[in-house]
Amino acid sequence: MKTILITGCSSGFGLEIARHFLAQGWQVIATMRTPREDVLPPSERLRVLALDVTDPASIHHAVAAAGPIDVLVNNAGIGVLSALEATAMATAREVFETNTLGTIAMTQALLPQFRLRKSGVIVNVTSSVTLKSLPLLSVYTASKAAVNAFTESLALELQPFNVRACLVLPGRAPSTRFGENAQSRMQGVSEAYAEFTQQVFASVRSMSTPVTHAEDVAEAVWRAATDPSTPMRLPAGADAVALTEAG
Repeated sequence: MKTILITGCSSGFGLEIARHFLAQGWQVIATMRTPREDVLPPSERLRVLALDVTDPASIHHAVAAAGPIDVLVNNAGIGVLSALEATAMATAREVFETNTLGTIAMTQALLPQFRLRKSGVIVNVTSSVTLKSLPLLSVYTASKAAVNAFTESLALELQPFNVRACLVLPGRAPSTRFGENAQSRMQGVSEAYAEFTQQVFASVRSMSTPVTHAEDVAEAVWRAATDPSTPMRLPAGADAVALTEAG
């Protein structure tokens, strides 16, 4: 029975990924900053661990408690929705600490056991905004684009050890808490960008294009974790697939 460790499982994509792998009979280690047993179905194959990917001690304790892992899914992330000029550098650093450096730190913590066993898969969840840029997301997009580049380079150095690294790129997912999460980091809209910001929000609210569901992301992660022929970049969701095909 294989074991998967997933970061950021309290809601959204991470929660659905954990559910999906439980349903497929895997051992699941679902990690969250604040552990909650009630968000997932009870199972002898489930363990919920505390993990803050920005805290080295937290990473050390979680990895030690987890034991042998077959698949690591770096899903934990935070958003920011703001014009760059109105974004504090402290906020930009917070986003990179979680989205980029947190992914790197978790990967580094699991690599020794993958390398020694000569097996393992790393799945990094980024975003389709790295395929088509959107306004007010410059810092968030940069943090995810960095993970794309990191993963593609990492995959090359892990080939001699039979360890795979790949990317899942979800599209727009209004059913998740991303928007709520991102807006909480808005430091207020400067007057110069107020009209533009309202136009962007109005455009998003009126969109009728296909969207991404959490189940789409879970299925893409499943494919990345279990199918060695999976391409390096795997879009998740109808809108992400369309962007990939158009590109």
